Amino acid sequence: MAVLVGCRVLFHAFRPPMTNLDGVCRLQDVMQHVLVRRTQHARLASNSVMRQYSSDAKSGDDLSVRYLDGDDSGIVVFGINRPKAKNAISKNLVKMMSEAVESVKKNNKVRTVILCSMVPGIFCAVGADLKERAKMDQREVGPFVSKARALITELGNLPMPTIAAIDGVALGGGLEMALACDIRIAGTSAKMGLVETKLAIIPGAGGTQRLPRAIGVSLAKELIFSARVMDGTEAKTLGLVNHAVEQNESGDAAYLRALELAREFNPQGPIAIRMAKLAINQGIEVDLTTGLAIEEACYAQVIPTKDRLEGLAAFKEKRPPRYKGE
Repeated sequence: MAVLVGCRVLFHAFRPPMTNLDGVCRLQDVMQHVLVRRTQHARLASNSVMRQYSSDAKSGDDLSVRYLDGDDSGIVVFGINRPKAKNAISKNLVKMMSEAVESVKKNNKVRTVILCSMVPGIFCAVGADLKERAKMDQREVGPFVSKARALITELGNLPMPTIAAIDGVALGGGLEMALACDIRIAGTSAKMGLVETKLAIIPGAGGTQRLPRAIGVSLAKELIFSARVMDGTEAKTLGLVNHAVEQNESGDAAYLRALELAREFNPQGPIAIRMAKLAINQGIEVDLTTGLAIEEACYAQVIPTKDRLEGLAAFKEKRPPRYKGE
């Protein structure tokens, strides 16, 4: 009875049908209880290759944000760039990443986000910037940790697919950031682990929740209890990453594989992909009956779209579809 009542509330909240990506985002607001405003289009600079939020990209920025163009239009690359700190998560990096995440969340032209590192051999080696934290007043630590945790949560809540390209060391908060992404790709030589118990603490940015959801409860306990560090090959065996690729001379093999995967996503219907992600993410957290109701509600959102009609027309005319997210 509780499930039936919940389903009635669910379907009531989804009426009337919505036909574009703004509507999709509003549906996600209801289901995830995370967003509070209807998303709006963000203007994308014509032929822009790199853009840095708050300012133009400069050497020394902790984060680069690249909007790819041409055939790769719709793919956005977040590149962490703190070589001296081994990409440790600092207050400034949290601020910049939060701004970047907020911007792509509102941009209906973005189809896939790739999270990678600009520093060879490093993804995010130590999680939080412990040197910076040591200088913080005790009253600053709590709010900083909360902001970092919120950032990783918002990364996980992005409506479009996200891919973590792990071409180096990803420990602690670095791996937690990758775990928030939909898909993880690692170089075989990459090193990964939730090592917090070595410091007599526990993962605090989602690791205790996302790791068991990714690889199962028993294995997650083993890895967290032992603070084990594994390479890309073992991570693939355990199911922690989707793909493990041999590292190349330039040290960006995982990024290149992530780019290939994003190019596979790009031609597909963007509303359909967002609805599929929402149905999977929400459905996996509930019982099957409720999950099927969520799937049905998400399916209802793609029926009235122009993209669905375009797909049928393209199939009939034997040509590639041209989806616009409408």
